Amino acid sequence: MSEKPWKPDRKELEDSVGKTIPDIIARNLDILFCGINPGLYSAAVKHHFARPGNRFWPLLHLSGFTPQVLSPFEDDLLLSMGIGITNLVARATATAAELGREELRDGFRLLEEKVKRTTPKVVAILGVGAYRVASGNKKAAIGKQPEKIGDSVLWVLPNPSGINANYQMKELVVLFRRLYNFAKHPL
Repeated sequence: MSEKPWKPDRKELEDSVGKTIPDIIARNLDILFCGINPGLYSAAVKHHFARPGNRFWPLLHLSGFTPQVLSPFEDDLLLSMGIGITNLVARATATAAELGREELRDGFRLLEEKVKRTTPKVVAILGVGAYRVASGNKKAAIGKQPEKIGDSVLWVLPNPSGINANYQMKELVVLFRRLYNFAKHPL
């Protein structure tokens, strides 16, 4: 059952440093989205991509993954749509820049183990820079990757955070739509 949306206060945000959010995951999903790590707002409310201005939830709808724009507080509906969410690094920080290279690399190794256990069709990492550091693939580009994790296709997309000014919403919709088309209609 979805919870009513609420906003954390300053103390709740401060208390969220280092906290984690449970993965939304099951075996054999169509797609497992993998963020970099939770922000403080998301950790405070215990829902992924929850900060106002994050474009993840509108992108899911505009690219075809969900029938309407879901609230982060409706994330319990995702599994029934074949969608899951996890993170490279579990601990919450104010910004992803607070994460070290080794922490990202360790997170990628843990992601590989998680993916091999749960076997999603596609793993979509949201953050090309973080993926390059975490995987060691310094030349990775946006889109489908030549390598896989186990039997799961690997895809890299820009971080949907509202502070990622490198990509406008229109561009992100095109990129997420490509992923949707691949995930729902693989060749």
